[in-house]
Amino acid sequence: MRFIATFKIALRALRRNKMRSTLTALGIIIGVGAVIAMVGIGNGAKSQVEAQIASLGQNVVLVFSGNFSSGGVRSGWGGAGTLTIEDADAIQREIPGVVGVSPEVRGGQRVLANGQNWRTQVLGEGPDYLNIRDWPLDDGAMFTEQDVRGAAKVCIIGKTIANQLFPNEDVVGISLRIRDIPFKILGVLAPKGLSVMGSDQDDVIIVPYTSMMKRLERRTNINSIMVQAVSPTVSDKVQRDIADLLRQRHRIGPGRDDDFTIRGQQEIADAATATTRTMTVLLGAIASVSLIVGGIGIMNIMLVSVTERTREIGIRMAVGAHGRDILLQFLIEAITLSLLGGIIGITLGLTTAKVLSAVAGWPTLVSASSIIIAVLFSAAVGIFFGFYPARKASRLDPIEALRYE
Repeated sequence: MRFIATFKIALRALRRNKMRSTLTALGIIIGVGAVIAMVGIGNGAKSQVEAQIASLGQNVVLVFSGNFSSGGVRSGWGGAGTLTIEDADAIQREIPGVVGVSPEVRGGQRVLANGQNWRTQVLGEGPDYLNIRDWPLDDGAMFTEQDVRGAAKVCIIGKTIANQLFPNEDVVGISLRIRDIPFKILGVLAPKGLSVMGSDQDDVIIVPYTSMMKRLERRTNINSIMVQAVSPTVSDKVQRDIADLLRQRHRIGPGRDDDFTIRGQQEIADAATATTRTMTVLLGAIASVSLIVGGIGIMNIMLVSVTERTREIGIRMAVGAHGRDILLQFLIEAITLSLLGGIIGITLGLTTAKVLSAVAGWPTLVSASSIIIAVLFSAAVGIFFGFYPARKASRLDPIEALRYE
């Protein structure tokens, strides 16, 4: 009951100076709103990157050609043709826990169809590619192992290619020309959107990797191998087993650098989201400065309030109030002011996040945990910055307080 009575007194004191209370709470309102909006933007960007990583498929392990030292120069992914079809076959045949393998050959090619010219990315892949990428077809069917063995002139096209070269047409069964070689369209991929690097995943043509190597690129090596593990729990072991197998096949002795690079999906996701995590922390830290400023404003106003109400404090002590009662009263005033500012700030932050998402097109994601943290932090600001004025009020000498003009 004493707490409720003290709380009512605190509210009456805040209501007596509405304008001052509002201006004092403004720092907390802006601070909490800024924190929620900025963290929401950072989390939205992180969520978008994670969704793009997930578009790679499930439990994917990527094996890249290159990453070796030669003459003191270190090459990056794809820097040398060190992977072969036989490596991919060995992985599928000898590594337990592997459920899909697709050798990959990449290249940019000029495509002709319907009298139009289009430059796009052409991927040479295996029949397991769509299953590994978890990429369904909107229409048609995937090419078969028989098409791969025969280096058939068949292809699957992305939605962007279909829209650009064959608008409003049923394209299955139609042919297009890649480097003046006719390829029959077997199917159209469902739209995937942007990749992690911001490129259009739907602007692509997929052909059997043997067709890419023999008919388009005229090469004997492959760029990379896409592998799918049976589950996330065996993904790390699959990576280690692949590394051991390729070192053995490529005769890489102890102490020598690998001529390939292996990356798991989780490793790629961690690298891709590292920047967004840093950005989220930075934005949140910058916005938190407003909360500190708001807390200093609360301390300043509460010190002024103690000075203005010195005689009131003396009267309350004279009729039996203890120092802890005075301390609790002013502390509750500070906490109430901070919490009210925090609640309004949450509304402001949520509104700002939605407006930014709608107007600027930025992805935003405000989690319940960030709201709870904002409320607790605003309460902590009230306690921290309100304690000194409250303590000062509780230590006033009642006689001196009554004499105060």
